[in-house]
Amino acid sequence: MFRSRLIWQVYPLFLAVTLVAVGAVAAYCSHAFRVFYRSEARDELKALATVAAPQVARMLDADPAGIDPLCKRFGRTTEDRLRFTVVTSAGRVLGDSHEDPALMGDHSDRSEIVAALRGGFGESIRFSPTLGREMLYVAVPVGGASPGQAVLRLAISANAMDSVISNMRSHVVWAGLVIVVCVAALSLLISRSISQPIVSMRRVAQSFAMGQFNVRAPAAAATELDDLAKALNEMAAQLSDRIVTITRQRNELDTVLSSMIEGVFAVDADARIVSVNRAAAQLLSIDQAKAQGRAVEEVVRNLGLQQFVRQTLASDKPTEDDVSFSGAGERFFHVQGARLVDPRGERAGAVIVLSDMTRIHRLEDLRRDFVANVSHELKTPVTSIQGFTEALQEGGLADPEQTKRYVSIIGKHAQRLNAIIDDLLSLSRLEDGSERRAISFEYHPLKAVLKAAIELAAVKAEHKQIAVSLDCPEDVQAKVNAPLLEQAIVNLIDNAVKYSEPGSAVEVRVEPREEQIAIRVKDTGCGIPADHLSRIFERFYVVDKSRSRKLGGTGLGLAIVKHITQVHGGQVTVESTPGKGSVFTIYLPGK
Repeated sequence: MFRSRLIWQVYPLFLAVTLVAVGAVAAYCSHAFRVFYRSEARDELKALATVAAPQVARMLDADPAGIDPLCKRFGRTTEDRLRFTVVTSAGRVLGDSHEDPALMGDHSDRSEIVAALRGGFGESIRFSPTLGREMLYVAVPVGGASPGQAVLRLAISANAMDSVISNMRSHVVWAGLVIVVCVAALSLLISRSISQPIVSMRRVAQSFAMGQFNVRAPAAAATELDDLAKALNEMAAQLSDRIVTITRQRNELDTVLSSMIEGVFAVDADARIVSVNRAAAQLLSIDQAKAQGRAVEEVVRNLGLQQFVRQTLASDKPTEDDVSFSGAGERFFHVQGARLVDPRGERAGAVIVLSDMTRIHRLEDLRRDFVANVSHELKTPVTSIQGFTEALQEGGLADPEQTKRYVSIIGKHAQRLNAIIDDLLSLSRLEDGSERRAISFEYHPLKAVLKAAIELAAVKAEHKQIAVSLDCPEDVQAKVNAPLLEQAIVNLIDNAVKYSEPGSAVEVRVEPREEQIAIRVKDTGCGIPADHLSRIFERFYVVDKSRSRKLGGTGLGLAIVKHITQVHGGQVTVESTPGKGSVFTIYLPGK
């Protein structure tokens, strides 16, 4: 629907009525003047024809050859404004004031001539092929010796008449325009006097809409408009009080929702999202602005949460459930919902609260795995120690050789127990924040640190006849804690030696880069299957438990490497092909 200001609805009506009235009067006057002028011209021509007819008749009887000069003399007396033509009843032109009669064709078919011969008078308005313009013709019969043997025709240019009529019409139009302008100005004043109070109230209402409730509508002369102004002012006072209250409550609610770590979003009765707080947008990976007004199914691609929202909307009681999100990393949410009602008690939607339980789930999984692994790793040596101790108590002391073997086994398992406990303590210190802050870092030549690590691992390597080589530029330095980095490299070399065949080789190489330094430990051992690569840095995680236990591993060496690397602000990665070997790479920050 087209909408416009009141003044432009009232004023055009006044102006349109004026234009129609003036236009109608102008058109009528123009038409009446045209009819009148043509009637006057016809009567004038008829009168002149009646006066000139006797002279033409006498000339026709006395000297027919003098008809043409007579017609031309008549034309000159009227300054060639009128055209005089004498035509016989047979259609032959005897004389013409403007043309040579000999060159003019048969005129017997001219309507005005036919009418004059039949009824004594003829007239017509038509185009003249001789003159090339529209003419008004009047014809009367000429008596002479034989009455009716010829016709005197007078003509005047219709264009000349139209010029006079146009001139008169222009005067009428200009007079009409003056009237229209005067009426338009008067109509505008009247329209403004009607619309101005309403415009003022509209501006006041716009001020109310912008929150300027201190503005008041002025009093109006008309009773109805004055009552409307008072109603607007009263409404402004009430709105001001209510909006202040609502704004305060909304700000408090927004502050609470924004500061919450839980995600909160509200939906209407059709499950369309009404509002989303920042935490919910981050947890669900959605855009706050784009989510509003859209259905939950369009925004949240999770069937469990969609069903929970529908369940909350249909339930009269608060709901609660656990929902998991699969994807790049599985996430777990504890969701709670409650139905919303409008002032009439009808269902208006629901509010959903999401608590991210992913970290708790993972910590719980880690705790269970850690307890299970620690229990298993500790139980094996403890069980062996307990078994051989009982064997000694039950008579094993009688055989010195047997006693020596049992004591050796007990000592071996005690060393394994001690190694596990030492590794656990090392991990605990690396994970502790205060311990991390106490670690000092200094620039050291990496080659010296790596040489020391290779020397510490040399005994195990020589036992399996495995050569450990080092490729490191002399000038490469890094900001490190030398003992910790040395321990990490020793763990990687021990791991490489442990799972390599006798007589093979282990390579330690340093590759300086622009923003980091890569330390690679490469072996040609049994390798690691691809499905185990993502977990080998977890505590107590081993690919082949029986082989690891046989080789004396605690399952904590790679976890210690990972945490030492993180303490240095770097990361550790692994590339491995079963049957061909593995490459462990420690990335340290460069200078």
